[in-house]
Amino acid sequence: MVSINVEGSTTVNTPRMPRNFQQFFGDDSPFCQEGSPFQSSPFCQGGQGGNGGGQQQKFMALGSGVIIDADKGYVVTNNHVVDNATVIKVQLSDGRKFDAKMVGKDPRSDIALIQIQNPKNLTAIKMADSDALRVGDYTVAIGNPFGLGETVTSGIVSALGRSGLNAENYENFIQTDAAINRGNSGGALVNLNGELIGINTAILAPDGGNIGIGFAIPSNMVKNLTSQMVEYGQVKRGELGIMGTELNSELAKAMKVDAQRGAFVSQVLPNSSAAKAGIKAGDVITSLNGKPISSFAALRAQVGTMPVGSKLTLGLLRDGKQVNVNLELQQSSQNQVDSSSIFNGIEGAEMSNKGKDQGVVVNNVKTGTPAAQIGLKKGDVIIGANQQAVKNIAELRKVLDSKPSVLALNIQRGDSTIYLLMQ
Repeated sequence: MVSINVEGSTTVNTPRMPRNFQQFFGDDSPFCQEGSPFQSSPFCQGGQGGNGGGQQQKFMALGSGVIIDADKGYVVTNNHVVDNATVIKVQLSDGRKFDAKMVGKDPRSDIALIQIQNPKNLTAIKMADSDALRVGDYTVAIGNPFGLGETVTSGIVSALGRSGLNAENYENFIQTDAAINRGNSGGALVNLNGELIGINTAILAPDGGNIGIGFAIPSNMVKNLTSQMVEYGQVKRGELGIMGTELNSELAKAMKVDAQRGAFVSQVLPNSSAAKAGIKAGDVITSLNGKPISSFAALRAQVGTMPVGSKLTLGLLRDGKQVNVNLELQQSSQNQVDSSSIFNGIEGAEMSNKGKDQGVVVNNVKTGTPAAQIGLKKGDVIIGANQQAVKNIAELRKVLDSKPSVLALNIQRGDSTIYLLMQ
């Protein structure tokens, strides 16, 4: 474990002064002369805030890191520890200090890789297989809390596959009750063999203090991300090209699926890796490369750390049968949506029968209503609900009258078939 001290600057928005105030003071005013405390204020036209733009504010921060390659001096830490840093200093447990430079960073997973300059006599940590972790396994957290120096705390694995801290990020956290505090970010979470199982990254602290709920990025994710940073200087993220949500017991019952955990596929994007592999809306992804998938968030996080061109085998549950498909990940497009939300209600959609037993067509969707929020669009054709064929409004009403806790609508949209979920 190493301690990391950084210096940097960030842009802070400053207020825009009315033009007549700036003209009143002017750069010739005594208030704006050299040595005046007001010279750089928004009151002076030449001041950093005079035009209401951004002002550069210097900062200092501290954190922790883990040496993963002794020969090359690679140290993994959190992105938020070194983000916007202009100076990075690394201090070892024996007191030696080194300058370091940025190799690569990935804000969406909160991982960064830095490199110690002129490394000598370093020791790298051994990485464990984080997929082998089980709830209840003992853990040890090592870091530099509050700049006090190397500190060790112990606990257990409280949970696996945690997500939801930030919906935009790739999260598949190990939850631990080993004490993690400010300054521990980027430090090691190890097993009793001293092997790295995760990088400490966040805590749940309603009052700002440790309450025994900490989160670490699994070592297998760290390994995938840092190997790309070494090779490319960045993460070239692949994607499946699906939209989906978690499979829970209520959704499984609604879809008549004999599974309780997995990733439910609600839509497959055209020309995506998933589409080319034959994945369909309504499939449930239960495994990735032979290892169980517990949730859509876990699938998204694991795939999101794999490079473009990775070859995968996905286990699917389709119409009650287990199916395996092979595919190759394509380049991720950041504007694609990876998950869909579930909202209450179906109000706001005007529907009518489409021809003779051809489904129920959506004629209009009112903006801001639950129907709009779940993604219903004008022109959609509802052809099924909760795995029951819907040929007309009467059949749709029959499903709705049963008041299911989850409603899975099978939608024909253009040439695609998708699922929209409501509860």
